[in-house]
Amino acid sequence: MIGSGAREHALCVALTSDPAVTALACAPGNAGTRAVAEHRPVDVADPVAVAALATGWGADLVVVGPEVPLVAGAADAVRDAGIACFGPSAQAAQIEGSKSFAKHVMAAAGVPTARAWPVGGPAELETALDEALHLGGGAPYVVKDDGLAAGKGVVVTTDRDAALAHGHGVLDAGGAVLVEEYLDGPEVSLFAVTDGTTVLPLLPAQDAKRRDDGDAGPNTGGMGAYAPLPWAPAGLVDEVLVTVLQPTVDEMRRRGEPFSGLLYAGLALTSRGVRVVEFNARFGDPETQVVLPLLETPLAGLLSAAATGTLADHPPLTWRDGAAVTVVVAAAGYPEAPRTGDPVTGADGPGVLHAGTAVGPDGTVRSAGGRVLAVTATGTDLAAARQAAYERVAAVRLAGAHWRTDIALAAVEGRIRV
Repeated sequence: MIGSGAREHALCVALTSDPAVTALACAPGNAGTRAVAEHRPVDVADPVAVAALATGWGADLVVVGPEVPLVAGAADAVRDAGIACFGPSAQAAQIEGSKSFAKHVMAAAGVPTARAWPVGGPAELETALDEALHLGGGAPYVVKDDGLAAGKGVVVTTDRDAALAHGHGVLDAGGAVLVEEYLDGPEVSLFAVTDGTTVLPLLPAQDAKRRDDGDAGPNTGGMGAYAPLPWAPAGLVDEVLVTVLQPTVDEMRRRGEPFSGLLYAGLALTSRGVRVVEFNARFGDPETQVVLPLLETPLAGLLSAAATGTLADHPPLTWRDGAAVTVVVAAAGYPEAPRTGDPVTGADGPGVLHAGTAVGPDGTVRSAGGRVLAVTATGTDLAAARQAAYERVAAVRLAGAHWRTDIALAAVEGRIRV
């Protein structure tokens, strides 16, 4: 398992519960993954180092968690070493690494998405904002970094100056920008496991992207999530499979860049139908933390089938009853300037997944990132899972910690309409 976040911790927990797994290593891991996997140091951005580690450890399967090693070519290097790998090639991972590339793929595949204007300079930014404003009949503006931004590279605002400031900041740093049409309606995250031909969708989830209650505050990598979605229209997964997921996988294969691994579709259920907000090339964080506890199908066998091109022969997925909720506990100052090095207690409780932690010289668990923990619970329904998750959050101690108090609340109260 390559990675060090709560997504990787959740994957490790699911993998170790699969009877087919006899040994598991996590590289580089965190203070939580050490309880379920051997730890190995590695520079995840170095494909040669990742492949060498897998070879030296004698791995049968490598699962790459984060986007950075995928875009860098870790999956290619591992497969070149003769080891099965769950994760797309560097070329295929451009579906996340470049939003412009993803737009070209969607256009060719006939996948419904927001209209977009690539921006290469300051003058183009002004024009693109004007065109998006006219098309949408008014603000808000949507300005995205074209490349990887750890889930924080988008600004959605009614403030034109703020939209311009974000765009100029990216351009001044040598990056590229995309201005997009604003999509109304609730958002849904839908994962799909694929071997480049067969596509198996997982359970839809919804994450909370803003830092503060009521979807206020700055955009973050995600402050919590829940699954399933009681308000989702019947047949949503089947519709997305037919109109989004399968056409995208087919188009990638047609281009000679087959996508094998986890295709994550970020969707908006707009007044005009389903639209793709973005694609990711890996399991999402924090949605993974709520989808995997509900998956009854053994995970290692599923990922191995995708990695070896035998997904068509895999049995249908089975799911547990009930619901899951995860609440992210963030460090003081997150996301702008998170404080690290603070001791964390209560982090070894049930359902506590480590996101940004490390073991200090004195053996204590300490914060080592902006999102520190993803506290997760299941229940008979969404209300029960939510109550259990917040009870577990109350047992955590981290100086200056911040978390949202309204994860899944709108769904429990029936306030989400499609």
